[in-house]
Amino acid sequence: MFSKTCEYAFRATVELARASWAGERLTMPVVAQRIGAPKAFTAKVLQDLARAGIIMSQRGPNGGFDLPPAHARRINLRMVMDAVGGGPEDNACVMGLGDCKASDPCPMHHSFERIKQELGHVLDTTYVHGFVQALEQGAEYKTLAAKRQGQTEN
Repeated sequence: MFSKTCEYAFRATVELARASWAGERLTMPVVAQRIGAPKAFTAKVLQDLARAGIIMSQRGPNGGFDLPPAHARRINLRMVMDAVGGGPEDNACVMGLGDCKASDPCPMHHSFERIKQELGHVLDTTYVHGFVQALEQGAEYKTLAAKRQGQTEN
């Protein structure tokens, strides 16, 4: 549904918020390992997120990335998606026929319009802090790396 860039950005943001909740700052290689993403790709995603003010970046021997809980309360999934440019476009046609709007719809336009609106609502109302709270209360979370190794956390 989302580009790989967007998926990695969602995972990195949640992982950084989770680590910050525990008082940790993570380096890029650690983030890459935890989210199961290539290092070069992770570096670009983290750079985009930091540039957009989604995550905090600190250079130096004690440097790394973090997302303090107070800040995570204000960061929703749309903000993360917009920071990396990886989300579905509002006028993108589900059939790939170019711009698709009510005045010039494709055959599937009306069927998917409500789904697009609901997705937008979810992106706007789902905050990173909520993910971290759920994880801290025992919600299931699986990383791509764990899936690759055939391991899951219950």
